Amino acid sequence: MIYKVFYQDTKEEVPVRERTKSLYVEANSEREVRYKLKERNHNIEFIQTVEDEFLEFEQKSEHFELENV
Repeated sequence: MIYKVFYQDTKEEVPVRERTKSLYVEANSEREVRYKLKERNHNIEFIQTVEDEFLEFEQKSEHFELENV
């Protein structure tokens, strides 16, 4: 399954919508996504499942790149 992760660059930053970034991770669960990203110093705001039509739409975006974690 593919997940879209919304995050801030560091945990010390106060979350600001304009600075929120996203990345895509393949995993079996949201818990596995968090485990794979725990070494990064990201402040994870939200993790969303991406599938079916939503996945097709996201794949058309120039920003779609599946992270190799």
